[in-house]
Amino acid sequence: MSATETQRGTGTYAPSPGAAPLPRMIATQAALETKMLLRNGEQLLLTVVIPTLLLVLFSAVDIVDTGSGKAVDFLAPGILALAVMSTAFTGQAIATGFERRYGVLKRLGASPLPRWGLMTAKTLSVLVTEVLQVVLLTVIAFALGWSPHGNPFAVLLLLVLGTAAFSGIGLLMAGTLKAEATLAAANLVFLLLLVGGGVIVPLDKFPDAAQSVLGLLPISALSDGLRDVLQHGAAMPWGDLGILAVWAVVGLGAAGRFFRWE
Repeated sequence: MSATETQRGTGTYAPSPGAAPLPRMIATQAALETKMLLRNGEQLLLTVVIPTLLLVLFSAVDIVDTGSGKAVDFLAPGILALAVMSTAFTGQAIATGFERRYGVLKRLGASPLPRWGLMTAKTLSVLVTEVLQVVLLTVIAFALGWSPHGNPFAVLLLLVLGTAAFSGIGLLMAGTLKAEATLAAANLVFLLLLVGGGVIVPLDKFPDAAQSVLGLLPISALSDGLRDVLQHGAAMPWGDLGILAVWAVVGLGAAGRFFRWE
């Protein structure tokens, strides 16, 4: 009887070398990515604290003219769009950029988990975080008197396409720039899009020439699309969906082409 058989018979141990099933590896990595994100103070500031404070502050204090109706009805869709951007773009770009700098991506890329599996795990982590954000912001918005209506499927499609668009841009930035440059650029873009993306300030407050350009940004398309559905009851904002789809295809395609693991 072999040593292994003896050990099995006595119940000591039964070695079973080899990689775990791929779905289990992806799920484990996704859970790890989510825990790391939720434990990071800077990421929590971007993904939870800032959107929540903006929603409460601008809903309670009449700072910006949001048109007729309750301010929260205008602000809540924009803040949901901001939450998606903060997680899928800003947070993911910064975290991935520093993982690349410190060689974490290189080591993970040499593990039994394939590189596409690692990116899948990161995407799942982003989606889990966004679900938590949407639930939290929705509860707060309801407490502030929000009265949403519209097609839930259209909202889901907008959020998915928005996530894909911002993920592509974030991964492209993290995979091509140095970590410090990614940190600075991601935060700068976040601030610029917060101000000029229709999140808090309506696009019609900008000059006509600027409106036509700002309306093509992914944050503007996501904010306006969610607002059209949740505030105005639109069935399916095809124009905004088209803009987000183009950004998603171009961003993810460029990230896949130019992303450097080292």
